[in-house]
Amino acid sequence: MFSPVFIFLFVLFLTVVVIFAFPRFSPIPYFPSNKKDMPYIVSALHLSDKQTIVDLGAGDGIVVFEAAYSAYLKGLNTKFYAVEINPVLLLILHIRRAFHPHRKNIFILKADMFKMNYSFLAADRENQTTFYIYISPWYIEKTILNIKKHLESFDVVSYFYQVKCLKHHKETIKKGFHMLYSYRR
Repeated sequence: MFSPVFIFLFVLFLTVVVIFAFPRFSPIPYFPSNKKDMPYIVSALHLSDKQTIVDLGAGDGIVVFEAAYSAYLKGLNTKFYAVEINPVLLLILHIRRAFHPHRKNIFILKADMFKMNYSFLAADRENQTTFYIYISPWYIEKTILNIKKHLESFDVVSYFYQVKCLKHHKETIKKGFHMLYSYRR
């Protein structure tokens, strides 16, 4: 009745829906940062040679790969970490990394940002760490508290949502297509 190709595509479709729909695979829905805001986001990251950028919930890597390309063009030795838990998005990240000109400086981590131990970033004290987050507002505080357990100092660039627990830091607000909040020490 149904062709094997149809059955395969239907099973593949259901698998992708399950992976994106169930919190066990991805507690935060996939909403990529708007491409129109990339210049603002890359600017807010303040890319430099002695820096590590960590994109929490990297999704398809739009921010990591755009920022890494910008660093590549400037000849910067900036390190980039894409943290993701969704297996489909991890596959996309690995494929994109394979073809990126700055791939030696891009690292992909399968991890839960709420349970992740960020201590490995403290070992490289020479580099300033900047986190990029575009996550649901009810998860922001939990994420920042987890980072604070492991790191004394870091900067944050938050797309769309303000980070209330960092109000004592210097806050810069940029308006692109969406709001962008950056917090620097």
